[in-house]
Amino acid sequence: MSDQVTPSPEGSPSPLPIVPLAVQRKLVERGSQKGKGIAVFTSGGDSQGMNAAVRAVVRFGIYLGCKVYFIKEGYQGMVDGGSCIVEADWASVSGIIHRGGTVIGSARCTDFREREGRLKAAWNLINRGITNLVVIGGDGSLTGANRFRQEWASLVKELLDTAKIDKEAAETNSHLNIVGMVGSIDNDFCGTDMTIGTDSALHRIIEAVDAIMPTALSHQRTFIMEVMGRHCGYLALVAGIVSEADWVFVPEWPPEANWPEKLCKKLGMERETGQRLNIIIVSEGAIDREGNPITADAVKKVVVERLQQDTRVTVLGHVQRGGAPSAFDRILGCRMGAEAVLALMDATPSTPAAVVSLDGNAAVRVPLMACVEKTQAVTKAMNERNWELAVQLRGKSFQRNLETYRMLTRLKPPLHTEKPGWNLAVMHIGAPCCGMNAAVRSFTRNCIYSGNNPVGIHNGVDGLLSGEVKPISWSDVTGWVAEGGALLGTKRTLPEKNFSACAEQLAKFKIQGLVVIGGFEAFQAVLQLAENRDKFKEFRIPIVVLPATISNNVPGTDFSVGADTALNEITEICDRIRQSAQGTKRRVFIVETMGGYSGYLATMAGLAGGADAAYIAEEKFGIQELMKDLDIMAFKMDKGNIFRGLILRNEKANSNYDTDFLYRLYCEEGKDKFTVRHNVLGHMQQGGWPSPFDRNVATKMAAKTVTWLIEQLTHCAARDGTVHAEDPSTATLLGMRTRAYRFQPVEEIKKETDFEHRVPAGDQWWMKIRSIMSILAQHDSTYEVEGLDPTTCTDGETMG
Repeated sequence: MSDQVTPSPEGSPSPLPIVPLAVQRKLVERGSQKGKGIAVFTSGGDSQGMNAAVRAVVRFGIYLGCKVYFIKEGYQGMVDGGSCIVEADWASVSGIIHRGGTVIGSARCTDFREREGRLKAAWNLINRGITNLVVIGGDGSLTGANRFRQEWASLVKELLDTAKIDKEAAETNSHLNIVGMVGSIDNDFCGTDMTIGTDSALHRIIEAVDAIMPTALSHQRTFIMEVMGRHCGYLALVAGIVSEADWVFVPEWPPEANWPEKLCKKLGMERETGQRLNIIIVSEGAIDREGNPITADAVKKVVVERLQQDTRVTVLGHVQRGGAPSAFDRILGCRMGAEAVLALMDATPSTPAAVVSLDGNAAVRVPLMACVEKTQAVTKAMNERNWELAVQLRGKSFQRNLETYRMLTRLKPPLHTEKPGWNLAVMHIGAPCCGMNAAVRSFTRNCIYSGNNPVGIHNGVDGLLSGEVKPISWSDVTGWVAEGGALLGTKRTLPEKNFSACAEQLAKFKIQGLVVIGGFEAFQAVLQLAENRDKFKEFRIPIVVLPATISNNVPGTDFSVGADTALNEITEICDRIRQSAQGTKRRVFIVETMGGYSGYLATMAGLAGGADAAYIAEEKFGIQELMKDLDIMAFKMDKGNIFRGLILRNEKANSNYDTDFLYRLYCEEGKDKFTVRHNVLGHMQQGGWPSPFDRNVATKMAAKTVTWLIEQLTHCAARDGTVHAEDPSTATLLGMRTRAYRFQPVEEIKKETDFEHRVPAGDQWWMKIRSIMSILAQHDSTYEVEGLDPTTCTDGETMG
């Protein structure tokens, strides 16, 4: 990969911008679309999370009163008809959300490419009254569906003319509606931040890299890992960032002609500094600037011949498609599936074919063909060797991933001959969580790369008071990205313990900017410092909170670093708990999650785990609600052919209806129908290794904090080095809000904070998702469509 990435000018328009379709917010109720026919099928390559999407389509369709059908084996099943098109019921999709692949099958189909095949498919659909299709696949599958839709009128006419259908059938089925969801591990479809399966594939890759590192370290080996991505380097690029790979080859940005010399020079210098292993990641579609393939074996030959290093090649192949879907992909499939059904119900003959995509944290509808055209434009730009355009078309997220990778993987920082840089400190306050170390690594290297001096404050405020303040070097943070916990050390102590001593220590170590990584306590600490600036001039420095907590309870942000890892831990544990009852009679599991008064973990784990109910403090409940849920559970066990039940409860959901109470209630009232077990997950939720999402987001956010600190110091520092950051806008929290990162003054965020319960005041974005979980669990509920302002499109600016 080339050393230099030229970013597009800040604020410049994205090539071929994709604007979400305007959708009116409205409430949708049970049975409101009675009599309509919907079919769902998966096509092309499989990906983890497809089953979650299929399950959501089936259950949401049934909830609306539709007849829902499976089309098995993709387009081939549509052409063949017969037993390949079967009506689905509620139990048809029970117990599939945790399974990889697609339970309804996927197959390549040459018949559908011919009009005769599409004619057969149309006849099969009309015979069953199906005029609404949900297609889950890649751009080829979606393009085929759109062509089918465009030809539908002529196909119906031909069937009528040949007397294969009557006039009434032709009139009743005069129009075909299609909505797509992108299932692809490559994340190669423009118009969505993430495709279904990408996050799970990253999990498989990172698991492999983390597993290979110990053996590589033992034998001082170089490992070259080939990952999927024939036309898109997203998997390789993000894997490179979150695994500290030494070199990455991606098709969108090929290396310069002398890449063998540069690669070997870098690897050689790293070994000279004492590094015992090297990791190189090669996308299967990697090419050089002349369009010639760069294979893992070719890279190995270069390393062996020039450096004589013990080198091994590992091709991950279809392992990346396998395994259980991550929590992110399960939730994504559920949300997209629900929105796809509603998009079909809203469709008219004049509305364009839509694909449901993810924009920030919102499920939106975008024009299908605009996405396909932009995706094809990337391929065209690569064929024309217009690499800068190819990167820009991939979106800002991809481009910034590329820039971040280049900066973080430099062997040594650039030499700065100008005046000494700023002293920028980083510390943790609050409970540890996965992703904190990735943030510190990124902070450190961004500081050094920009010519500044990173300083580590160990063990939070207590460490500051005792003088545990040390400079951090480039090599000090090597390997930190994959580590759980907080290697800098963290405690919950707040500055109010001794403001004057905190001020003295900040002055002693000449701290000119500060990043505080942590949860609600970190927010409180920075707020206390900001509110005491009038008394202590040492607090008049730029300060920023980087939210990191498994509870996701920090005001001012939709997501916190660490919550995704905890969510995956809970989901995996729930999968194992359910599996433990395999072969036994009907059983209900009651599981308690952490989160304080924030129900984020219980809600999202409930959706990802296919829970029957999730009790949280934000949604009040009493004995009537508990008994109603118990009756629904008993009904599903008796009539719905369901054998496992899962109830989640947030630890602070209700002080009277605690986990033990729920256990005893279900034991007594359900003793003739099922057995009951209960589990308190505890601190397992804080452990493990950081997920790819948390590693990547922590890396990006820390980089942004350094840039922000430097900008603030440029404006509020005097020539003698003293800092005069007195404005409230210089003490901020970096939050992810809907579709963008924002620096928000902590004194403003204070107004939207519930300090008694340590959560943001008002409803959170994820509360709207609870209705999806209720509907998918066969509860009575109403769902609010995720309407979105199409004028605020960010083209992938947000999460990636």
